Amino acid sequence: CLSLSARAHDAEVDGIFYDLNADNRTATVTYKGDYYYSYSNEYSGDVVIPETVTYNGITYSVTSLGYRCFSDCSSLTSITIPNSVTSLRVQCFYGCSSLTSITIPNSVTSLGTACFYGCSSLTSITIPNSVTSLGHSCFAWCSSLTSIYMSRSTPPSTGDWIFDRTLLEIVYVVDEDAKTAYKAQAPW
Repeated sequence: CLSLSARAHDAEVDGIFYDLNADNRTATVTYKGDYYYSYSNEYSGDVVIPETVTYNGITYSVTSLGYRCFSDCSSLTSITIPNSVTSLRVQCFYGCSSLTSITIPNSVTSLGTACFYGCSSLTSITIPNSVTSLGHSCFAWCSSLTSIYMSRSTPPSTGDWIFDRTLLEIVYVVDEDAKTAYKAQAPW
């Protein structure tokens, strides 16, 4: 009789969990257990995601932060994302109530649905000009978020309720033309 343990991730390297794609040698950051709610606070403090990860002698490029990968990590305070990452997927930082600092690189093109939902300690964020879409409820329930710095001169496409229950006071844009463009498009 054999006992097998299942797990959702393919590899753990330096305390970070990954799903690996052998065909194109890419890695997606994921959660620890079989389901996103299997564990809590598997990530805490300051987390630095590497640009590449080597597992069993094969090097993979880290290209995305996966579905709910940091979800409900209430002890996560800051994260540094490498330039190899192009997307922050659905509910990536959902409920990270202690997250105060995040640097989104200029390689990221989309922020998934409810990406930062409930990040109640986040006070400001800079969205690089590479981001072309913000998913539904992207910054909902970010009760301390008062300012966003938009590096893109034209507004990205947005889902509904991106600032629901958020006390956003100021959106900083790059110039007067951008200001006109943002004012003309909801929800800016």
